[in-house]
Amino acid sequence: MIKKTLLLVLALLFAYPVIAQNVSQKEKKILKSVASNNSEALQFLEKVVNINSGTLNLEGVETVGKVFGEAFEEIGFTSTWIPLPAEMNRSGHLFAETVGTKGKKLLLIGHLDTVFEKDSPFQKFEKVNDTLAHAPGGNDMKGGDVVVLYALKALYENGLLNDAQIIVAFTGDEESTGKPLSVSRKDLIDAAKRSDIALGFETATGFDYATVARRGASGWAVEVKGKRAHSSGVFSERVGAGAIFEMSRILNDFYEEVRGEEFLSFNPGMMLGGTFTDYDPMTSGGTAFGKSNVVSQTAMVRGGLRFISEEQKENARAKMREIVNRNLPKTSATISFTDSYPAMAPTAGNMVLLEELNQVSLDLGQGGVKPFDPGRRGAADVSFVAEYVDCLDGLGTMGSGAHTPQETVNLKTFEALTKRTAILLYRLIKS
Repeated sequence: MIKKTLLLVLALLFAYPVIAQNVSQKEKKILKSVASNNSEALQFLEKVVNINSGTLNLEGVETVGKVFGEAFEEIGFTSTWIPLPAEMNRSGHLFAETVGTKGKKLLLIGHLDTVFEKDSPFQKFEKVNDTLAHAPGGNDMKGGDVVVLYALKALYENGLLNDAQIIVAFTGDEESTGKPLSVSRKDLIDAAKRSDIALGFETATGFDYATVARRGASGWAVEVKGKRAHSSGVFSERVGAGAIFEMSRILNDFYEEVRGEEFLSFNPGMMLGGTFTDYDPMTSGGTAFGKSNVVSQTAMVRGGLRFISEEQKENARAKMREIVNRNLPKTSATISFTDSYPAMAPTAGNMVLLEELNQVSLDLGQGGVKPFDPGRRGAADVSFVAEYVDCLDGLGTMGSGAHTPQETVNLKTFEALTKRTAILLYRLIKS
């Protein structure tokens, strides 16, 4: 159903050639401001990259938030730091807002934290050449945050933010979301309920693609119990199959019976089995003890599930539960699920936003923009608000190697991406 909807909307939007509009005089001034500020923007990017803000470096995340908050204050926004409860072990979020009455109400989403903690050897912004820089979190996603800031600065310098309705939300725990989600994402969801459109500035996938859909993410855990006995009795009516054979059956049936639906994937990422197991959820590690002449008594698996809609998620969960309940002799099994990120479905409203971006891109000579395959994108904060507003994501910087010590940000494309964002924002707030 999702695929048919996406194809239908695409057909309606792209059945006719798009006639490029002329860039207006005001828009030319915006572009000039972006160009004149680009060197400053790249210096600002280097500054914030060089402040470590690994998710668990609470002080570092807040420091980066303060730097951005002061910069937003300078262009007429009111900034607020929203701390999270101490027991969540997460820093907090930066919100900056300008209040008005005209145009679309916009929510611009980014995040301050990175996957590189204080003990990571990858800490500094280093230019490779005029095009690339190695930058921890520069691509994912401090670069996108800077695009937001300097696109808005260009509008501010031309007096175009007067009476605009914009909320900037930079979370501090996107890379490892604080629990419970009802607390860590409350402010983001509340902001969405006051908005018409949400734009996410996660890593761009090139000038010719944007994200209209993202898969959601869920965790799952299977626990199996068997009858501990001498291995000479395995398969007998008295002893049965043991926990490891039962776990093997469950995983194989998942593979054979649940696998195959478009955009649905599930992965068993960690497994323990034996006479005794000990799993530590804080470290995602554990130990197992067993002997070859003892039928296994216990087994456990932890995994992840990706889906494009709540319907797809619930259908997959139902199939997995049914499989878990078909126990081999003398075994029992349970499965549990934990929600993480909801799905961002490819709605008609999202596709209309894509067409707005497509028109801007054509007008700037940057080429057409198509929807990116949601099966190739991970979850992101924009997914939490997709239920409430039309969304578009993937508007941040270009680069490669995100989440690795080889992460780069493309410096040559930075100005062009900021120009595209600035014109898109201008057209939305004046509509």
